[in-house]
Amino acid sequence: MKSTKHSGLFLTVHATNLIKVTSIVLLFMILVFSISGLLTSLKPQYRLMSDSVNTATNQINGKMLYQLMAWENHHFLTIEDNLTASPKLTNVIFKLSSNINLNDPRSLLGRELPGFYQFDGQIVVAGQGSNYTNMPMESAPPIEIMLAEREASLQNIEGIEEGTGNVTPSQPPNTTTGDKKVVHLYFTHNRESYLPYLQGVTDPNLAYHSQLNVTKIGDQLKAGLEARGIGTSIDKSDVMGQVKMAGAYSKSGELVRTAMASNREIQYLIDIHRDARRKDKTTPIVNGQPYAQLVFVIGGKNPNYEKNLKLATDLHNLLEKKYKGLSYGVMKNQGAGQNGVYNQNLSENALLIEFGGVDNTMEELNRSAEALADVFSEYFWQAEKVNQDVEESTDKQ
Repeated sequence: MKSTKHSGLFLTVHATNLIKVTSIVLLFMILVFSISGLLTSLKPQYRLMSDSVNTATNQINGKMLYQLMAWENHHFLTIEDNLTASPKLTNVIFKLSSNINLNDPRSLLGRELPGFYQFDGQIVVAGQGSNYTNMPMESAPPIEIMLAEREASLQNIEGIEEGTGNVTPSQPPNTTTGDKKVVHLYFTHNRESYLPYLQGVTDPNLAYHSQLNVTKIGDQLKAGLEARGIGTSIDKSDVMGQVKMAGAYSKSGELVRTAMASNREIQYLIDIHRDARRKDKTTPIVNGQPYAQLVFVIGGKNPNYEKNLKLATDLHNLLEKKYKGLSYGVMKNQGAGQNGVYNQNLSENALLIEFGGVDNTMEELNRSAEALADVFSEYFWQAEKVNQDVEESTDKQ
Protein backbone atom coordinates (compact mmCIF):
# COMPACT_ATOMS: atom_id res chain seq x y z
CA MET A 1 0.00 0.00 0.00
CA LYS A 2 2.84 2.41 0.89
CA SER A 3 4.53 1.67 -2.38
CA THR A 4 1.35 2.47 -4.29
CA LYS A 5 0.86 5.80 -2.46
CA HIS A 6 4.45 6.87 -2.99
CA SER A 7 4.22 5.94 -6.65
CA GLY A 8 1.05 8.01 -7.11
CA LEU A 9 2.61 10.96 -5.33
CA PHE A 10 5.73 10.63 -7.48
CA LEU A 11 3.67 10.68 -10.69
CA THR A 12 1.59 13.64 -9.49
CA VAL A 13 4.64 15.73 -8.69
CA HIS A 14 6.30 15.00 -12.03
CA ALA A 15 3.10 15.70 -13.97
CA THR A 16 2.80 19.10 -12.26
CA ASN A 17 6.43 19.97 -13.07
CA LEU A 18 5.91 18.91 -16.67
CA ILE A 19 2.91 21.22 -17.02
CA LYS A 20 4.88 24.12 -15.53
CA VAL A 21 7.86 23.54 -17.79
CA THR A 22 5.62 23.24 -20.86
CA SER A 23 3.76 26.44 -19.92
CA ILE A 24 7.01 28.36 -19.44
CA VAL A 25 8.35 27.15 -22.79
CA LEU A 26 5.12 28.13 -24.57
CA LEU A 27 5.07 31.57 -22.93
CA PHE A 28 8.72 32.08 -23.84
CA MET A 29 8.05 31.17 -27.48
CA ILE A 30 5.03 33.48 -27.62
CA LEU A 31 7.13 36.29 -26.13
CA VAL A 32 9.97 35.75 -28.63
CA PHE A 33 7.61 35.69 -31.62
CA SER A 34 5.75 38.76 -30.33
CA ILE A 35 8.95 40.78 -29.89
CA SER A 36 10.25 39.60 -33.28
CA GLY A 37 7.00 40.59 -34.95
CA LEU A 38 7.06 44.00 -33.28
CA LEU A 39 10.66 44.70 -34.33
CA THR A 40 10.13 43.65 -37.94
CA SER A 41 6.92 45.67 -38.24
CA LEU A 42 8.71 48.91 -37.40
CA LYS A 43 9.66 51.25 -40.21
CA PRO A 44 13.27 50.74 -41.34
CA GLN A 45 14.48 54.03 -39.87
CA TYR A 46 13.26 53.03 -36.40
CA ARG A 47 14.51 49.44 -36.34
CA LEU A 48 17.31 48.32 -34.05
CA MET A 49 20.20 47.08 -36.11
CA SER A 50 23.87 46.25 -35.86
CA ASP A 51 26.15 47.80 -38.45
CA SER A 52 28.52 44.85 -38.07
CA VAL A 53 25.81 42.25 -38.69
CA ASN A 54 24.36 44.31 -41.52
CA THR A 55 27.76 44.66 -43.20
CA ALA A 56 28.49 40.96 -42.77
CA THR A 57 25.21 39.82 -44.27
CA ASN A 58 25.70 42.18 -47.20
CA GLN A 59 28.77 40.13 -48.11
CA ILE A 60 26.53 37.13 -48.87
CA ASN A 61 25.29 37.53 -52.43
CA GLY A 62 23.37 35.19 -54.72
CA LYS A 63 26.49 33.70 -56.27
CA MET A 64 27.89 32.83 -52.86
CA LEU A 65 24.69 31.06 -51.83
CA TYR A 66 24.75 29.18 -55.12
CA GLN A 67 28.30 28.07 -54.39
CA LEU A 68 27.34 26.85 -50.92
CA MET A 69 24.63 24.68 -52.47
CA ALA A 70 27.15 23.41 -55.04
CA TRP A 71 29.37 22.12 -52.25
CA GLU A 72 26.52 19.83 -51.21
CA ASN A 73 25.14 19.04 -54.65
CA HIS A 74 27.87 18.90 -57.33
CA HIS A 75 25.21 18.94 -60.04
CA PHE A 76 25.18 22.74 -59.70
CA LEU A 77 28.79 22.80 -60.90
CA THR A 78 27.74 21.42 -64.29
CA ILE A 79 25.35 24.37 -64.67
CA GLU A 80 27.70 27.17 -63.59
CA ASP A 81 31.36 26.55 -64.43
CA ASN A 82 32.48 29.90 -63.02
CA LEU A 83 31.84 28.71 -59.47
CA THR A 84 35.29 27.18 -59.41
CA ALA A 85 36.70 30.70 -59.66
CA SER A 86 34.56 32.02 -56.81
CA PRO A 87 36.14 33.22 -53.54
CA LYS A 88 37.64 30.56 -51.35
CA LEU A 89 35.89 29.59 -48.13
CA THR A 90 38.73 31.06 -46.04
CA ASN A 91 38.30 34.45 -47.72
CA VAL A 92 34.54 34.35 -47.18
CA ILE A 93 34.91 33.45 -43.50
CA PHE A 94 37.47 36.25 -43.06
CA LYS A 95 35.07 38.82 -44.53
CA LEU A 96 32.12 37.62 -42.48
CA SER A 97 34.02 37.44 -39.22
CA SER A 98 35.96 40.70 -39.51
CA ASN A 99 33.78 42.82 -41.83
CA ILE A 100 36.99 43.73 -43.66
CA ASN A 101 36.97 43.60 -47.44
CA LEU A 102 40.53 43.42 -48.76
CA ASN A 103 39.31 44.98 -52.03
CA ASP A 104 37.94 48.02 -50.21
CA PRO A 105 40.38 49.61 -47.71
CA ARG A 106 37.55 51.80 -46.36
CA SER A 107 36.27 48.75 -44.45
CA LEU A 108 39.43 48.89 -42.28
CA LEU A 109 40.25 52.60 -42.30
CA GLY A 110 36.67 53.56 -41.47
CA ARG A 111 37.10 52.20 -37.95
CA GLU A 112 40.38 54.00 -37.32
CA LEU A 113 40.01 57.47 -38.86
CA PRO A 114 37.52 59.95 -37.30
CA GLY A 115 34.94 61.17 -39.81
CA PHE A 116 35.90 58.56 -42.40
CA TYR A 117 32.33 57.23 -42.34
CA GLN A 118 31.41 60.15 -44.61
CA PHE A 119 33.04 58.24 -47.45
CA ASP A 120 31.22 55.00 -46.63
CA GLY A 121 28.51 55.31 -49.27
CA GLN A 122 27.77 52.62 -51.80
CA ILE A 123 27.75 53.21 -55.55
CA VAL A 124 24.59 51.40 -56.64
CA VAL A 125 24.65 52.65 -60.23
CA ALA A 126 28.00 53.82 -61.56
CA GLY A 127 28.34 56.60 -64.08
CA GLN A 128 31.30 57.50 -66.26
CA GLY A 129 34.42 57.85 -64.09
CA SER A 130 32.71 57.04 -60.80
CA ASN A 131 34.61 54.79 -58.39
CA TYR A 132 35.44 54.48 -54.69
CA THR A 133 38.46 56.79 -55.00
CA ASN A 134 36.23 59.63 -56.21
CA MET A 135 33.31 59.58 -53.80
CA PRO A 136 30.94 62.53 -53.37
CA MET A 137 31.23 64.05 -49.93
CA GLU A 138 29.36 66.55 -47.84
CA SER A 139 31.35 68.83 -45.56
CA ALA A 140 29.69 70.48 -42.59
CA PRO A 141 30.64 74.10 -41.92
CA PRO A 142 32.60 74.79 -38.72
CA ILE A 143 30.32 75.73 -35.85
CA GLU A 144 31.87 79.22 -35.60
CA ILE A 145 30.83 79.88 -39.20
CA MET A 146 27.27 78.81 -38.48
CA LEU A 147 27.13 81.11 -35.46
CA ALA A 148 28.86 84.08 -37.09
CA GLU A 149 26.69 86.98 -38.13
CA ARG A 150 28.93 88.19 -40.92
CA GLU A 151 29.53 86.35 -44.19
CA ALA A 152 31.70 86.77 -47.27
CA SER A 153 30.99 89.54 -49.72
CA LEU A 154 29.83 88.44 -53.14
CA GLN A 155 31.79 88.79 -56.36
CA ASN A 156 31.43 87.86 -60.05
CA ILE A 157 27.66 88.18 -59.82
CA GLU A 158 27.10 90.25 -62.95
CA GLY A 159 24.33 88.68 -64.99
CA ILE A 160 23.55 85.92 -62.50
CA GLU A 161 20.10 87.23 -61.58
CA GLU A 162 19.21 87.73 -65.22
CA GLY A 163 20.39 84.28 -66.21
CA THR A 164 18.88 82.30 -63.36
CA GLY A 165 15.42 81.03 -64.13
CA ASN A 166 15.33 82.22 -67.73
CA VAL A 167 14.49 79.44 -70.16
CA THR A 168 13.55 79.80 -73.79
CA PRO A 169 11.91 76.54 -74.90
CA SER A 170 12.29 75.59 -78.54
CA GLN A 171 8.53 75.31 -78.75
CA PRO A 172 5.55 75.53 -76.38
CA PRO A 173 4.76 72.25 -74.57
CA ASN A 174 2.13 70.10 -76.21
CA THR A 175 0.75 69.02 -72.85
CA THR A 176 0.84 70.61 -69.41
CA THR A 177 -0.22 69.84 -65.88
CA GLY A 178 -2.27 73.04 -65.90
CA ASP A 179 -2.58 74.60 -62.48
CA LYS A 180 -1.28 71.47 -60.78
CA LYS A 181 2.12 71.76 -59.09
CA VAL A 182 3.30 68.16 -59.31
CA VAL A 183 7.00 68.67 -58.53
CA HIS A 184 8.21 70.22 -55.27
CA LEU A 185 11.76 71.58 -54.90
CA TYR A 186 13.31 72.26 -51.52
CA PHE A 187 16.74 72.74 -49.90
CA THR A 188 17.75 71.06 -46.65
CA HIS A 189 21.20 72.68 -46.75
CA ASN A 190 20.01 75.85 -48.43
CA ARG A 191 23.13 77.90 -47.71
CA GLU A 192 25.52 75.62 -49.60
CA SER A 193 27.27 77.97 -52.00
CA TYR A 194 30.11 78.14 -54.54
CA LEU A 195 33.59 79.60 -54.09
CA PRO A 196 33.78 81.63 -57.35
CA TYR A 197 31.20 84.02 -55.88
CA LEU A 198 32.54 84.33 -52.32
CA GLN A 199 35.15 87.07 -52.10
CA GLY A 200 38.30 86.05 -50.23
CA VAL A 201 37.06 82.51 -49.50
CA THR A 202 39.19 79.57 -50.66
CA ASP A 203 38.40 76.91 -48.03
CA PRO A 204 35.71 74.48 -49.33
CA ASN A 205 34.40 74.10 -45.77
CA LEU A 206 33.50 77.80 -45.77
CA ALA A 207 31.48 77.77 -49.00
CA TYR A 208 28.20 78.89 -47.44
CA HIS A 209 26.12 82.00 -48.04
CA SER A 210 22.62 83.15 -47.11
CA GLN A 211 21.89 84.80 -50.47
CA LEU A 212 23.84 83.20 -53.31
CA ASN A 213 23.53 79.46 -52.89
CA VAL A 214 21.87 76.30 -54.21
CA THR A 215 18.45 77.95 -54.23
CA LYS A 216 19.51 79.67 -57.47
CA ILE A 217 19.69 76.23 -59.08
CA GLY A 218 16.15 75.60 -57.92
CA ASP A 219 14.98 78.69 -59.78
CA GLN A 220 16.60 77.42 -62.98
CA LEU A 221 15.23 73.89 -62.60
CA LYS A 222 11.75 75.20 -61.84
CA ALA A 223 11.80 77.38 -64.95
CA GLY A 224 13.04 74.46 -67.05
CA LEU A 225 10.31 72.12 -65.83
CA GLU A 226 7.53 74.66 -66.25
CA ALA A 227 8.74 75.49 -69.77
CA ARG A 228 8.09 71.82 -70.50
CA GLY A 229 4.58 71.88 -69.04
CA ILE A 230 5.36 70.50 -65.57
CA GLY A 231 3.94 72.62 -62.75
CA THR A 232 6.56 73.09 -60.03
CA SER A 233 6.55 74.60 -56.55
CA ILE A 234 9.67 75.69 -54.67
CA ASP A 235 10.40 76.30 -50.98
CA LYS A 236 13.52 78.40 -50.34
CA SER A 237 13.14 78.58 -46.56
CA ASP A 238 16.38 79.31 -44.70
CA VAL A 239 16.58 75.92 -42.96
CA MET A 240 20.25 76.31 -42.01
CA GLY A 241 19.51 79.70 -40.49
CA GLN A 242 16.89 78.18 -38.20
CA VAL A 243 18.47 74.96 -36.93
CA LYS A 244 21.86 73.34 -36.44
CA MET A 245 23.30 71.18 -39.22
CA ALA A 246 22.29 67.94 -37.45
CA GLY A 247 18.64 68.98 -37.30
CA ALA A 248 18.36 70.24 -40.87
CA TYR A 249 16.64 67.15 -42.31
CA SER A 250 14.11 67.12 -39.50
CA LYS A 251 13.27 70.76 -40.15
CA SER A 252 13.08 70.41 -43.94
CA GLY A 253 10.92 67.31 -43.43
CA GLU A 254 8.42 69.42 -41.49
CA LEU A 255 8.33 71.93 -44.34
CA VAL A 256 7.79 69.18 -46.92
CA ARG A 257 4.94 67.67 -44.90
CA THR A 258 3.29 71.08 -44.73
CA ALA A 259 3.68 71.53 -48.49
CA MET A 260 2.20 68.09 -49.19
CA ALA A 261 -0.71 68.74 -46.86
CA SER A 262 -1.56 72.01 -48.61
CA ASN A 263 -1.06 70.59 -52.10
CA ARG A 264 -2.28 67.03 -52.67
CA GLU A 265 -1.12 67.19 -56.30
CA ILE A 266 2.59 66.90 -55.41
CA GLN A 267 4.03 63.72 -56.92
CA TYR A 268 7.79 64.30 -56.87
CA LEU A 269 10.11 65.70 -54.20
CA ILE A 270 13.60 66.96 -55.08
CA ASP A 271 16.05 68.09 -52.40
CA ILE A 272 18.88 70.10 -54.04
CA HIS A 273 22.39 70.05 -52.55
CA ARG A 274 25.99 70.87 -53.44
CA ASP A 275 28.93 68.44 -53.28
CA ALA A 276 32.16 69.34 -51.46
CA ARG A 277 34.59 67.97 -54.06
CA ARG A 278 36.79 70.21 -56.19
CA LYS A 279 36.32 71.32 -59.80
CA ASP A 280 38.41 68.62 -61.51
CA LYS A 281 36.09 65.99 -60.02
CA THR A 282 32.76 67.74 -60.59
CA THR A 283 33.02 69.36 -64.03
CA PRO A 284 32.54 66.87 -66.89
CA ILE A 285 32.67 68.04 -70.50
CA VAL A 286 29.37 67.11 -72.10
CA ASN A 287 28.66 67.77 -75.76
CA GLY A 288 31.70 70.06 -75.83
CA GLN A 289 30.68 72.24 -72.86
CA PRO A 290 31.49 72.14 -69.12
CA TYR A 291 28.63 71.05 -66.87
CA ALA A 292 28.29 70.69 -63.09
CA GLN A 293 28.12 66.98 -62.30
CA LEU A 294 24.92 65.50 -60.88
CA VAL A 295 24.87 62.85 -58.16
CA PHE A 296 21.71 61.02 -57.10
CA VAL A 297 21.73 60.09 -53.40
CA ILE A 298 19.24 57.56 -52.01
CA GLY A 299 18.84 56.77 -48.31
CA GLY A 300 18.95 53.05 -47.57
CA LYS A 301 16.96 53.36 -44.34
CA ASN A 302 13.60 54.41 -45.72
CA PRO A 303 10.64 52.19 -46.68
CA ASN A 304 10.53 53.68 -50.18
CA TYR A 305 14.14 52.81 -50.95
CA GLU A 306 13.46 50.44 -53.87
CA LYS A 307 11.06 52.78 -55.66
CA ASN A 308 13.21 55.86 -55.08
CA LEU A 309 16.20 53.91 -56.35
CA LYS A 310 14.32 52.97 -59.53
CA LEU A 311 13.41 56.62 -60.16
CA ALA A 312 17.01 57.76 -59.70
CA THR A 313 18.30 54.92 -61.89
CA ASP A 314 15.84 55.72 -64.68
CA LEU A 315 16.85 59.39 -64.66
CA HIS A 316 20.54 58.46 -64.61
CA ASN A 317 20.04 56.19 -67.64
CA LEU A 318 18.23 58.97 -69.53
CA LEU A 319 21.07 61.37 -68.75
CA GLU A 320 23.57 58.81 -70.01
CA LYS A 321 21.78 58.69 -73.36
CA LYS A 322 21.49 62.45 -73.95
CA TYR A 323 24.20 63.95 -71.71
CA LYS A 324 26.74 61.17 -71.26
CA GLY A 325 29.09 61.76 -68.34
CA LEU A 326 26.89 64.33 -66.61
CA SER A 327 25.61 61.92 -63.96
CA TYR A 328 28.08 60.45 -61.49
CA GLY A 329 25.56 57.71 -60.78
CA VAL A 330 23.33 56.67 -57.88
CA MET A 331 24.72 56.58 -54.33
CA LYS A 332 23.21 54.69 -51.41
CA ASN A 333 23.88 56.07 -47.93
CA GLN A 334 22.84 54.33 -44.74
CA GLY A 335 25.97 53.80 -42.64
CA ALA A 336 26.94 55.14 -39.25
CA GLY A 337 26.96 58.93 -39.11
CA GLN A 338 24.76 59.24 -42.20
CA ASN A 339 21.12 60.26 -42.25
CA GLY A 340 20.06 57.29 -44.36
CA VAL A 341 16.49 58.59 -44.86
CA TYR A 342 16.78 62.12 -46.30
CA ASN A 343 12.99 62.60 -46.02
CA GLN A 344 12.55 60.02 -48.78
CA ASN A 345 10.17 58.16 -46.50
CA LEU A 346 7.62 60.86 -47.39
CA SER A 347 7.21 59.79 -51.02
CA GLU A 348 7.87 56.96 -53.45
CA ASN A 349 9.22 59.61 -55.83
CA ALA A 350 11.74 61.46 -53.67
CA LEU A 351 15.27 62.41 -54.70
CA LEU A 352 18.31 64.10 -53.24
CA ILE A 353 20.51 65.52 -56.01
CA GLU A 354 23.98 67.01 -55.61
CA PHE A 355 24.59 69.79 -58.15
CA GLY A 356 28.29 70.25 -58.83
CA GLY A 357 31.02 71.02 -56.30
CA VAL A 358 32.33 74.06 -54.46
CA ASP A 359 34.17 75.41 -57.54
CA ASN A 360 31.42 75.23 -60.16
CA THR A 361 29.97 78.35 -61.77
CA MET A 362 26.33 79.27 -62.22
CA GLU A 363 26.75 78.89 -65.97
CA GLU A 364 27.77 75.25 -65.50
CA LEU A 365 25.08 74.68 -62.87
CA ASN A 366 22.35 76.18 -65.06
CA ARG A 367 23.34 73.87 -67.92
CA SER A 368 22.97 70.89 -65.61
CA ALA A 369 19.60 72.13 -64.32
CA GLU A 370 18.40 72.46 -67.91
CA ALA A 371 19.65 68.97 -68.75
CA LEU A 372 17.86 67.51 -65.73
CA ALA A 373 14.65 69.36 -66.64
CA ASP A 374 14.96 67.93 -70.15
CA VAL A 375 15.28 64.26 -69.13
CA PHE A 376 12.90 64.59 -66.19
CA SER A 377 10.16 65.92 -68.46
CA GLU A 378 10.73 62.99 -70.81
CA TYR A 379 10.42 60.59 -67.89
CA PHE A 380 7.40 62.39 -66.43
CA TRP A 381 5.31 62.51 -69.59
CA GLN A 382 6.11 58.91 -70.45
CA ALA A 383 4.97 57.86 -66.97
CA GLU A 384 1.80 59.95 -67.36
CA LYS A 385 1.05 58.23 -70.68
CA VAL A 386 1.48 54.80 -69.15
CA ASN A 387 -0.81 55.71 -66.23
CA GLN A 388 -3.43 57.07 -68.64
CA ASP A 389 -3.30 53.91 -70.76
CA VAL A 390 -3.76 51.77 -67.64
CA GLU A 391 -6.74 53.85 -66.50
CA GLU A 392 -8.39 53.63 -69.94
CA SER A 393 -7.84 49.88 -70.02
CA THR A 394 -9.37 49.54 -66.55
CA ASP A 395 -12.39 51.64 -67.54
CA LYS A 396 -13.03 49.43 -70.60
CA GLN A 397 -13.01 46.33 -68.43
